[in-house]
This record gives sequence, structure tokens and C-alpha cells, in this order.
Amino acid sequence: MKKHFTLLIMVCLLFCAGCHKVSAADMPDRQTDTEYIYTEYSLERNGIDLHLDRISAEGTASQKNILLIHGVTYSSHEFDIDYKDYSLVRKLAREGYDVWRLDIAGFGQSESVTDGFLPDSDYAAEDIHAAAEKITEETGQDKIDLLGWSWGTVTVCRFAAKYPEYVNKLVLYAPIFCGIGEYEVTEPFHFNTWEHAADDFQRTGDGVFDDEITEPVVRELWCSSCWHYDRDSSPNGGRRDVCVDSSVKLIELSAIQMPTLVICGDKDPYLNYDLVNDCMSGLPKGSELEVIGGGSHMVFVEAPYYQDFQNRLIKFLNH
Repeated sequence: MKKHFTLLIMVCLLFCAGCHKVSAADMPDRQTDTEYIYTEYSLERNGIDLHLDRISAEGTASQKNILLIHGVTYSSHEFDIDYKDYSLVRKLAREGYDVWRLDIAGFGQSESVTDGFLPDSDYAAEDIHAAAEKITEETGQDKIDLLGWSWGTVTVCRFAAKYPEYVNKLVLYAPIFCGIGEYEVTEPFHFNTWEHAADDFQRTGDGVFDDEITEPVVRELWCSSCWHYDRDSSPNGGRRDVCVDSSVKLIELSAIQMPTLVICGDKDPYLNYDLVNDCMSGLPKGSELEVIGGGSHMVFVEAPYYQDFQNRLIKFLNH
């Protein structure tokens, strides 16, 4: 009982730090003694206020910008787990990046939408375009790097194909190249639960969470942040796009003009590995494929693999 109580207190303290971090100007990193500056930017498209923020490491003269795009249910807070050195946002900031995060309309801290089917993949691509315009305007730089995760790989590819002039390098993390299985999505909003937020974490053979793959504190922080930022529902336009037969192509690789990193685990239930293994034939020169053995859809926060994920990503971006 004492062990569980201690873990609960630890989770609560870390969660409170995470909440404070979002509104604070500066946040110290307990692991690196680095301070991070979080700045929110005003952005509106189609009459909807969008959440866009920028994170940089204090004292770093950044000349590089990267925009991170979330998946279909939960929003951009997922890239910034406030525990040990798990945060992808802070890792990139320490590497000299200004890290930008966008919540698509109806998700996370962006304004809610009345029609949950409105923010589909093509709509989200235009939200990304609005963010890219804002970033280049604020920084004076012509191009940015861009990372999409899960459904975010569909949306960033549609943006990059239509507006290649904005993108330096593209990263497709856990790419949804084709439909993940035909399922009729009839409700405009997805009902979010704590259990659903944790559903993609790896389990053991008897169905319990595998603590050797994901630390319990990471799972709790993840779910707490989903509850805090994404609340009880999320738009279903993107889910309706991807819940189709696997014969439906969602990403047109031949339309991608910039060097692209495809990175994933080899135990991801959402991926078509035939398409993953063949993707280099459709991508431009300078593209790379990185498959991390043992990793799942959540490889970037899995204890044995997250540092490897970070290092492979940084190597590609800096090459």
C-alpha cells in the first residue's frame, strides 16, 4: 500500500508540474539543469482559434525550426512528457531547435468545433499550412522541418505535397500509408476515456501492462494529460478517414519532394509493414527508413527504445 501511495503522490506532483509548465514562461529541467521557454502564438483559421506554441532552450541560439503534428484522438501535449528525459520536445530544444506544436481544430487546446467530421485529413492539412505560414513569418525562415505521428503522417503528407516550399525535411513517425481496416464511423465525436488513452501501451501475454516496456509513471502522466487537455471527446473526421479498407491509399509517396524519414517500431498494430518496407522506392533521395525492434505505436515513450528513437531522429535532421 505504501508503494502505491508513493507512486500516486509522485504522479500527482509530476502532473501538476506539467500543468504549470504549459502556462509558465520558463521551466527548469530536473534532468539537465536546462530551462525552457514556452511561448504561445495567436493563430486563427476558418474562424477557429488554434493552439500553437513554441519551445526553446534558454541560451540556445536557434536557427532551426520543427513543427510536431499529433494523431487522431489526443493532441500535441503527448510530445512533452515531463519525466526524466522522455520529452521529445525538450530533446529537440537541447539540440538547438525551436519546437512548435499545433493542435488541429477541435483538438486539445484549440477551439472546439460543432461538427466533429469537419477536421478531416484535408482540413487538418490546411491548419498545418496556417501554422507554417505563422512560423515562417515569426522566424524569417523560408522552410521548417515537420514531424507527423500516426494520423499526423497523413495530414503532414497532404500538406507537404500541396505546399512543398515550406518543408525542409519530413518525418513520418508510425505512418498510416493505407486504411487500417474498414469500420463505419458514424458518430462525429470520439468519446475519450482513461482506458482508451492507455490502450496503445504494450501488454504482457496475460493482458496486463508491461512495466518493462513502459514505466508506470509515464502511463499515468500520459493519461492524466489526455484527461486534462483533450477532455471527454475528440473530433472523428480523421478517424473516419483512416478506418477504411487497407486497399485505400492514404499517403501518396510520389507527391513528396523533400528528404523523408520513416520511423516506427516493428510491433505496431496499425502499420502495413509491406508498405513500410517498400516505402523507400517512392521517396526522394536522402530519405531513410528506421525500424526499431520491439517498439510499438508508442515507441517514442517506451523505456527500452525512446532514447534510440530520439537519437535516430536527431541524426536524420542534422545530416
